[in-house]
Amino acid sequence: MKFSKKLEKELIELSQSASLKKDMEIITLQKHNPFIKNGRPDPDAYIEFVTQYNEFINHKQKPFEQMIDKDMKL
Repeated sequence: MKFSKKLEKELIELSQSASLKKDMEIITLQKHNPFIKNGRPDPDAYIEFVTQYNEFINHKQKPFEQMIDKDMKL
């Protein structure tokens, strides 16, 4: 992708901006993973999210089929 000289100059100036770097550091420090509780993955939180999301998008639940675990290879 080819940028105009003006846009290229603006992008270079923006990349050297101290305020942008500070803003990105703040965002990085404030993000969190809702599926991690006390430093460990929380499968219950994930299952709750997926269940509610499927309900939200009106996804029909498929009937449960038990896995046949014979001859399983990695």
